[in-house]
Amino acid sequence: MDSDPRPTSLTRRQFVTSSAAALAASRFTHGTRAAEETFEQRRETGGGPFRVIIDTDPGVDDALALLLAMRSPELSIEAITAVAGNVPLELTLPNALRMVEIAGRTDIPVAAGAKAPLLRRLVTAAYAHGENGLGGAVFPEPTTKPVTSPASEVIRQIVRKFPGEVTLLTIGPLTNIASALNADPELAGMLRALVMMGGSLSGGNITPAAEFNIYVDPEAARIVFQSGIPITMVGLDVTRKTSLTEEHLRRLQAGQNPVSQAAATIARNALEHNRQRGFVVGPNMHDSLAIAGFIRPSLLKLKEYYVDVETAGELTAGETLGYSPDAGDLRRRPEMQKDAAAMNMSIRGSAPTLGGTRTSPVVRDKFIPNCNVAIDVDSEKFFELLIGRLSGSQ
Repeated sequence: MDSDPRPTSLTRRQFVTSSAAALAASRFTHGTRAAEETFEQRRETGGGPFRVIIDTDPGVDDALALLLAMRSPELSIEAITAVAGNVPLELTLPNALRMVEIAGRTDIPVAAGAKAPLLRRLVTAAYAHGENGLGGAVFPEPTTKPVTSPASEVIRQIVRKFPGEVTLLTIGPLTNIASALNADPELAGMLRALVMMGGSLSGGNITPAAEFNIYVDPEAARIVFQSGIPITMVGLDVTRKTSLTEEHLRRLQAGQNPVSQAAATIARNALEHNRQRGFVVGPNMHDSLAIAGFIRPSLLKLKEYYVDVETAGELTAGETLGYSPDAGDLRRRPEMQKDAAAMNMSIRGSAPTLGGTRTSPVVRDKFIPNCNVAIDVDSEKFFELLIGRLSGSQ
C-alpha cells in the first residue's frame, strides 16, 4: 500500500507550493469575511472600534488620511509608524507627529521606521509633495516625541498583544511591514487583515508600470503579498478617481476646527502646486481612500485576484500583476470560471532562459486569490465622508 498521499503527477516542489497556497487561500477567505465586517455590524454584536496600525510616509495625501483616521470613531489607532517614502524619514516622522498634535491625539504612539528600502536606494516624491512633504505648508515643530522602539518592533508587539484583532492600514512603502514579518514568521497568521494604498492593475504613476509605494520597495511588497495576510489593495485603478477640487477646499476652509484648517492649508498648497505644474485636475486623495474604504467598505467594489510584484525588471520593477480566471483574451462562461481556475489555471512567470537553471515558468500550480483589489469607487460618497469628517460637519 502506498503511504504517500500525494498525487504521483506532482513533484515535491509543486506539492509544497500548492499546499502552502491552499493554506494561504483558506486564511484569505476567512480574513476577507472579517475585513468586510462593518462598524455597525460590529457594534450590534457588542464589539468596539477596529484596532488598527497606520504605516505612513506623510506626504500630502498621507497627512489628510491620518487626520481622517483620527477623526473616525470606527478606529482604535494602536500606533502610527513612519517610513521613508514620499520624503525621507527625517521628514515623514515629524510630519506624522504634527498630524497627531493637530488632531489632539497625542495619546497615539508614533514610531520611527525604516530609513531606506530593504535592498534599494530610496527614491522620494518631493516633486509631488514639496520638499517638506506637506506641499510647502508650514506648521510648528512638533513637541511630541516618538516612542523609542523601532516601527517593526512596535508592530510586532501590538499584533502579538491582540492576536487576530489588528488590521494594518498601509499608505506608504511596505518596508516596515516586511521587516516585521521577516523578524517574526508567526506574525502574518496573527493579523486580521491588511488594507494598503498601493499598486495598480492599470499602469503606474512613477513609471508606466509601477505605482509609487510599490516601486520604492518592491521586495518588501512581494514579501507582503506572498505572506498569506488577507489583503485589500486600493490602488491607482480607483484612487485616480479622487481628485481634490476648489469646492472641497472651500468646505475645509469653512470648518471651524484645527483639523479642518490644517487640512485646508495643505489642500490649498497642493492645489496651487498642481496648477503651477500645469495639471488640469487637483491632486488625488490616494491614501485617504484606503482609510475611507476600510471605514466604509461600501465605497469600493472589490474583485479577487492573485497579485504578485515584479522585482527583476529593468523597466517594470514594482509593477503589480493581477491574475484572474476571467481576465485575458479567452474568457470562459461565468459558470465555468471557478472550475477552470481550480483545475488548470496556473500562474506563469517568464519563460526559462537558455543559460538559466529553471525548468518551468510556472510560479503557482493553481489560481488561488491572495488579494481583494478595488476596481471601482463611489467618489462622491468618498468625498462626503472625507470632507465631512475633516470639516466637522459629519
